[in-house]
Amino acid sequence: MARPGDHTLPYNVYGVSRRHREPLLQFIHEALAVCGCRVIHSSGAGHAPFRISFETAAGERMGILAYAFFANNRDTKNRPKDEYRFQLKYGGKRDYNLHHLWQDPYGLYTTVLVGISPDERFFVGFDPVLHSPTKHFISLEFKDSFVDDILRSRWAWRERDRRKGSEEPVEVIVGGTAESFLDFVRFEREARGEDQGHRALLADHRGIFVPSTNLGGISVAPESAYVHQLAREFEMSESAVLDLIAGASRLKMAVRGWVAEQHLVERLRQVDGITDCERIKAENSPDIQLRFEGSDLLFVECKNVLRVPRKDGAARVDFQRTRASKSDPCSRYYSPDDFDVLAACLHARTERWEYSFALTSELDEHRKCAGKLSSNVAVDARWRDDIRGILGTAARGT
Repeated sequence: MARPGDHTLPYNVYGVSRRHREPLLQFIHEALAVCGCRVIHSSGAGHAPFRISFETAAGERMGILAYAFFANNRDTKNRPKDEYRFQLKYGGKRDYNLHHLWQDPYGLYTTVLVGISPDERFFVGFDPVLHSPTKHFISLEFKDSFVDDILRSRWAWRERDRRKGSEEPVEVIVGGTAESFLDFVRFEREARGEDQGHRALLADHRGIFVPSTNLGGISVAPESAYVHQLAREFEMSESAVLDLIAGASRLKMAVRGWVAEQHLVERLRQVDGITDCERIKAENSPDIQLRFEGSDLLFVECKNVLRVPRKDGAARVDFQRTRASKSDPCSRYYSPDDFDVLAACLHARTERWEYSFALTSELDEHRKCAGKLSSNVAVDARWRDDIRGILGTAARGT
């Protein structure tokens, strides 16, 4: 058994109370059994995180690395009464440095960050990518009403409640009972690194998203006799290449982002007056550059909307970078000078590759970070489906 500080493992291992943590590990084992899985190997309850490999009823072998904690709703001073929480608590009390939640680069193990109530027989999963790195001895909270949804439906998701007016990142949390634990593992495997809009879309489908074979009235054609050059290079059929992408969450995540940008480029190239429309492949740059009616270069950033709209029905964009510099928390947010136009991809809501557009110069300023834009963006009256007027205004400002 590996000990804390054992450098033979690629992640930190912490000594924990076996007696105290045993119910968490037992819940996971029992949940896998309920889902028809057979545990092949499991680390013990005396060290965390738990590493478990198992085989499904269909013979698929999978593994999880579980950062698992007790979820409860005990009364806590200065905390709401209608709240459950769990505390990320490994290591000694002086150990407040940042901890990275490990992700298997080979995709053999799926990382889960989960609060479990063994007595009430439910779990709630938070986004392990969004929370890495994290400090220990912090709490993650969710509402009683979410637990009610979980126990009633056996699978539920929602956006985690944020403080009013907060610029914190939106986070989609999921929850279930023992019967849906395998769905949870598949969901986290599929959703790893996804933006929160598509994380919610996947949660809606319990981690399995099969799009319509009819896209905007155009049926998807079967594989043609012509074989793409890439398929020839790989010595695979075109269907096998697509199956490979579909079966590898990291590949699909990367491809999905490029697909959103590619659909946008193709749409923009059809707009009268737009020329030199190209994707920008450099890191930390806007997604697209173009000219409109002979203007200087204009820059467009493509962002996905969230699954849940505002109460008035307006789509929402969680408009910020995933990470910020340790020395400058405001670096998480964009400025109006980073690009000219923000394009909101509506796929996470409509499940179609549709877009709306706004000038960055007309978006709300950040309340605390001077010169930055608010991360809480609503697709309201400032936005247009027809980009020509937006580009005309942007071109006059260059």
